[in-house]
Amino acid sequence: MNAPRFLLAAACLLLASTAHAADTAAWARVLFLHDHNTRVVVVGTSLLGLTAGVVGSFLLLRKRALLGDALAHATLPGIAAAFLLGEAIGLQGKSLPLLLTGAAVTGAIGLGAVLVIRQLTRLKEDAALGIVLSVFFGVGVALLGIVQKTPTGHAAGLESFIYGKTASMLRSDAYLIAGAAAVIAGVCGLFRKELALLCFDADFAASQGWPVRALDVLLMMLAISLTVIGLQAVGLILVIALLVIPSAAARFWTDRLGLMAATAGGLGAAAGYLGAMVSALWPKMPAGAVIVLTAAAFFMLSMLLGPARGILPRAFRRIALAHALTQARRP
Repeated sequence: MNAPRFLLAAACLLLASTAHAADTAAWARVLFLHDHNTRVVVVGTSLLGLTAGVVGSFLLLRKRALLGDALAHATLPGIAAAFLLGEAIGLQGKSLPLLLTGAAVTGAIGLGAVLVIRQLTRLKEDAALGIVLSVFFGVGVALLGIVQKTPTGHAAGLESFIYGKTASMLRSDAYLIAGAAAVIAGVCGLFRKELALLCFDADFAASQGWPVRALDVLLMMLAISLTVIGLQAVGLILVIALLVIPSAAARFWTDRLGLMAATAGGLGAAAGYLGAMVSALWPKMPAGAVIVLTAAAFFMLSMLLGPARGILPRAFRRIALAHALTQARRP
């Protein structure tokens, strides 16, 4: 079984199980995307999952998977601060471009903090990530407390950026995700060879004169951009899952970077597609959580069945090797 067949089989199983819980007419409307809101949400989350899988492949191989977690938490104070600033100067505080700009600014500051701590101290990267994650998230929670006490009374809904509120995605949000996803995917394709060299042998790249630090920053900026556009879809708590889980699942299927990135993108897109559709059929189920659970199901199946590193294929290969050695020792 290869990755595309596995992906199709998992999709069919999940959709079939969903059909038992919803009437046929509703299932058909969702499956064929008859409703405008369903089309917007499904397209937006699928594109987000596709791009997250590609970027996550480079992060995973660079051993920077947890950096996305720190960046996601670092966006929270930017969201709250952007709301307060917008209300103070007479703008619409809950304007999505304003909030996402604030998230991008503090996400970049969080990235800079990680790099400064790592370069100027003897602390390892995991300690720097833990410090930045906890401090920025604490600042964000404190600012949200201030936001909730603003006299304007328009602060309700900001918590959706923590847990996600996919059902409220508008066409403009989907266009934003599509545009950003196209740019991020284009940059990944343009710098594919450089990023591959960075992930597999950064020391050799530095010895050959490649700008390793600049490439590292470029990869982190791609992660920040993806995190920011993913806030509206799945929230900052769960966006890290789209960066890590599809790429980790794809690692079980192949040892080639190009095929791994393509497989991770496919798994991420399928998780977004199926999660959004299941949420549309069961309106009380939050789409962000369902998307992550779908990705987790793909990961479990990949961990068991992946031909490159899966548990069962490796066990079968060991058994076959032991049998071959036993046969070779017989006179």
